[in-house]
Amino acid sequence: MAIADTHQRRSGRRRDGGRNRVGEGSQGDGERKEPVAPPPKMRRRPLLVAASVGAVCLGALIAVWAFTSIDSAQRVLAVRSTVHRGDIITRNDLVIVQVGVDPALKPLPASQLGTVVGKRAALDLAAGGLVTGDDVTSSAIPGRGMSEVGVALAPGSLPASGLVNGDAVRIVSTPGQQGQLKSGDTQPQISATVVDVVSSGSSGQQIVDVLVPDGQAPDVAAMAGTGRVAIVVDSREH
Repeated sequence: MAIADTHQRRSGRRRDGGRNRVGEGSQGDGERKEPVAPPPKMRRRPLLVAASVGAVCLGALIAVWAFTSIDSAQRVLAVRSTVHRGDIITRNDLVIVQVGVDPALKPLPASQLGTVVGKRAALDLAAGGLVTGDDVTSSAIPGRGMSEVGVALAPGSLPASGLVNGDAVRIVSTPGQQGQLKSGDTQPQISATVVDVVSSGSSGQQIVDVLVPDGQAPDVAAMAGTGRVAIVVDSREH
């Protein structure tokens, strides 16, 4: 009886051990991970890469241009509202602007604001224009002992190159189409300085304002009134 019980217990242990091993094996199989697929390979797009590089280069160029523009900009004087020739320039007539200035131009720097205010406009200053040294003067126009006279000139009565403010000229009386100079007569002429030139519509006529000594102003006015007058430009060398 004892031998049979011992044999039965051993057989039970073998059967239990076998079940346990099978269970353990089943549990191990349940924890086994599924295989993971490798990540997809990214396809390179040459056009996209080239566009990205181009965008970076363009941004760099824009940054360089902006830096250069700011670095080359200058604070200069400009006209806020129109100032007519001879008028005194006030602080309200001027404004300070920051612009990139062409080397050919010579606008007055903002630091000269105090010296410009109180002076007179040497010519008409249009709103929005830059102020140069030639635009302002300390003298009244016309000055003491001088007179300003307007002379109307038909096409062909002045040089084709035109006139500029400050030109030294001679006002010459012409005999007209039917007039003739007699032997020994001298051509009347008066020296003057151009202070302004204005076109007079589609006729091609130009009005030239000149400065002359006040004693000669009546003669210039009389010559201009006949319509038989021309202007000769003398040397511009100083």
